[in-house]
Amino acid sequence: MSRRPAVAARGLVCQFGPVRAPDDLSFEVAEGEVFGLLGPNGAGKTTAIRVVTTLLPPNAGTMEIFGLDTRRSTMRVRRLVGYVPQQLSIDGQLTGYENVWLFARLFDVPRRERRRRVGGALTQVGLERVGGRLASTYSGGMVRRLELAQALVSRPRLLVLDEPTIGLDPLARGSVWERVLELRAEEDMTVLLTTHYLEEAERLCDRVGLLLDGRLRAIGRPSELELEAALGPGATLEDVFRAYASDGTDQDKGGLRDVRSTRRTAGRLG
Repeated sequence: MSRRPAVAARGLVCQFGPVRAPDDLSFEVAEGEVFGLLGPNGAGKTTAIRVVTTLLPPNAGTMEIFGLDTRRSTMRVRRLVGYVPQQLSIDGQLTGYENVWLFARLFDVPRRERRRRVGGALTQVGLERVGGRLASTYSGGMVRRLELAQALVSRPRLLVLDEPTIGLDPLARGSVWERVLELRAEEDMTVLLTTHYLEEAERLCDRVGLLLDGRLRAIGRPSELELEAALGPGATLEDVFRAYASDGTDQDKGGLRDVRSTRRTAGRLG
């Protein structure tokens, strides 16, 4: 008997004035899978993530998380999802432990379990020895791992990561992904992510979806997409992305707010 998909988007539309992004988006993520949504700024990746996490209702279509509609069962969905947003979600004036404790309270972790859950989440991401330090003293990689701990304290079945390694150096990026993949293996957790690092997606994702101009242009295993694009031996996911993007559509989207936001995050993590 097959399991229900962890994520099921059907005909998803989010409209902002004349812009629809995503536009008629449909895809599924299997339980235990690492699935990546790839695309340029303005393609609809973060908007789709906000629908998954119940932060934004779609204008049309549906989004289901483990069979639960995000509009009809908002609170039940939130209890199943851990979310690491693109923007920083920690308070530098609190310790690492206090940051995770705050999220434990927000997620209504029972009082009698909070200390154990917070300590366990910090241990899962390798921060148990520095949990008493102010978060403002953490490196960029440690900050991202602390945000992972915040997302994990509620023991989610679905971990949603929006540009989780933006602004990090290669070593810090590797550290974050090592923890994510360990957690996936240990907890049988489903992971849905967005990233601009295509080599990262190629190495880490079971499947990816390419969003361009609000629409899903291709979906599958990175190796399958490389074959479908008929780019020959040695082709990479970046080559595939360029091939699908070179159809004459204008992909240079994302305004000043997007640029400013991304640079602010990268600067704080640097």
